[in-house]
Amino acid sequence: MAKKPDSTVLEQTASIDRGSYTPAYAQVANILQHSMAKGILRPGDQLPSEAQMCKHFDVSPMTVRRAINSLIDRGIVVAEQGRGTFVKQIAMSEATFQLTEFQKFLEDSSSVSVQVLEASIQKNNKRAARKLVIPLGHKTVFIRRVIRKDNVPVLYHREFLIYDLTRPIVESELEVTTLKRLFSGTGDSIIKYGDIRIDPTLVRADEAEILQIELPAATFCLQHVFFDFENKPVSWGWFIGHLDAFQLSTQVGHLDNEEGKS
Repeated sequence: MAKKPDSTVLEQTASIDRGSYTPAYAQVANILQHSMAKGILRPGDQLPSEAQMCKHFDVSPMTVRRAINSLIDRGIVVAEQGRGTFVKQIAMSEATFQLTEFQKFLEDSSSVSVQVLEASIQKNNKRAARKLVIPLGHKTVFIRRVIRKDNVPVLYHREFLIYDLTRPIVESELEVTTLKRLFSGTGDSIIKYGDIRIDPTLVRADEAEILQIELPAATFCLQHVFFDFENKPVSWGWFIGHLDAFQLSTQVGHLDNEEGKS
């Protein structure tokens, strides 16, 4: 059961450091977050009142409000009109998974290499026409790549791009570094945003041959559609790989800042 705001909660917290270069509001926010990580304040608990925090931390109401707003912006607490501010309950449905391990894999230039197996101009198929929102039979650039780690094939990538000689995307897509830039968010790009989804799939015979996987085998397919600044799709592709190439991870709950770095 959620606890009502209690001034004794603050007695278990640290005081702000007047000699620190960290702003007072940030210190207050960090101290409250630490209290949540240690279970002093639990999910659903109401935070102490503004007056109580002003007195305990010896700060102004504006400082306390900035600290609370900071926690709200970070999704740690939630303000309810007419009731107060509460430690946010853990909601598994709100978990946002990241492809961090995928990015780290591509950035490992010492052991990872990307080889273009094919780059050709082709008439699109029904699926590519639907994904790129272009007429069936329209010209596209088709690219196949294999990504190796320590010379062992780990990922197989196929991609259709809009065929347009006025766009620089074809030349840039052929570069080895393109895949790394897409997942690290670095470098110049004409891409505004992308839709990415991961689906379970069975490995086909041609994919198994390239990836050196024994059939039958199941894996994940990471599919992507990228859009330009006119909100038009410019490329559609998908990765097939060994299961350990697709590691999704996230954290839920209330961690200390230091704990979150592990």
